[in-house]
Amino acid sequence: MIKSATIQNDLLDVYAIREHFPILSREVKGKPLVYFDNAATSQKPQVVIDALTDYYTGYNANIHRGIHTLAEEATAAFEKTRDTAQQFINAASREQIIFTRGTTEGINLVAYTWGRQNIKAGDEIIISTMEHHSNIVPWQVLCEEKNAILKVIPINDDGELLMDEYEKLLSPKTKLVSIVHVSNSLGTVNPVKKIIEAAHKVGAVVLVDGAQSTVHLDIDVQKMDCDFFAFSAHKLYGPTGIGVLYGKKHLLESMPVFQGGGEMIKEVSFEKTTFNDLPYKFEAGTPNIADTIAFKTAMDFVNKIGKEKIRKHEHELLVYATDQLEQISGLRIIGKAKEKTSLVSFFIDKTHPQDIGILLDNRGIAVRTGHHCTQPLMHRFGIPGTIRASFAVYNTKEEIDQLVVGLQKAVKMLL
Repeated sequence: MIKSATIQNDLLDVYAIREHFPILSREVKGKPLVYFDNAATSQKPQVVIDALTDYYTGYNANIHRGIHTLAEEATAAFEKTRDTAQQFINAASREQIIFTRGTTEGINLVAYTWGRQNIKAGDEIIISTMEHHSNIVPWQVLCEEKNAILKVIPINDDGELLMDEYEKLLSPKTKLVSIVHVSNSLGTVNPVKKIIEAAHKVGAVVLVDGAQSTVHLDIDVQKMDCDFFAFSAHKLYGPTGIGVLYGKKHLLESMPVFQGGGEMIKEVSFEKTTFNDLPYKFEAGTPNIADTIAFKTAMDFVNKIGKEKIRKHEHELLVYATDQLEQISGLRIIGKAKEKTSLVSFFIDKTHPQDIGILLDNRGIAVRTGHHCTQPLMHRFGIPGTIRASFAVYNTKEEIDQLVVGLQKAVKMLL
């Protein structure tokens, strides 16, 4: 278990936290690793790695239908993760927690079940300019199939939604609003509660992409009143290949099944199949048992530290990084929303983001470069992509200093 973190001036002792992440002690190309690619995936604490190992070495078995000891132990551990996820986002019941491979599969599940069942010709779906491709493509496919219309909320130069324009897009034809909670490219925190309230007034259903928000913000799906909420474990200090789709119970019960196979059925005959109750109705086949079990450990890890303390630390990093980066000649920060999480995305004049990324990697500094699966957003700003530095609980101001020095040297080499 994680030891209680030392607190200094209400901020975390980041050096005590770093000791829980074994990968942070490695070197890259002869330099100590500086990991600033947390918006893509966060690193994993030893307790999460141990949870994976414990399952495979101690009670590896398939779940739910076995009566032997290993199967019962695995099933109990698997279902504890569902209970923890329910509490983590304050869902009303555990039946509303559907395990998926991640946010992308959660969005696709809604598109292929609720969407195909409810979207008709002439209906309208609203997304925003800052959406990840995973919250664009499924709706494009659905609109093409159903002859529906996809509408897009514009943003201002700071990377904030134009809410007046959003309200103009809403009409009785609006059947779904699918919106990102926190932009993976800008760090913008969108006013999802207001978005949901406005959508519900015209009878629309709302899906919230929580891939980037769940690790930083306190999530209360009941207070938010979203109809669907999707998130991934791997951005939450947990394993890859596992995520959660939350849905309001009446919607999940009314939706057709997503995949057919074992577990999602009650009875099968060649004449007719009856489907299982929630949540198993949407969980066909042998699931990702080990990673699901370890996901609980990741959520426990975050809860033990405390999201409020994590946010304070990450906000300090954001403020410090923004101040330091703005002093670099020719550097332009893309995304200056008043409400942001710990992410800085920027472009340097007369350079290409990929070239900067390679030179930083030579110094052991991992950043993300490119369009970040948000090509329409990059088009909005008239750039090919950005350099993105995203911060987590284990990052430090000293690492930001190394990033700044690395950028300064990279610019000198390229110009």
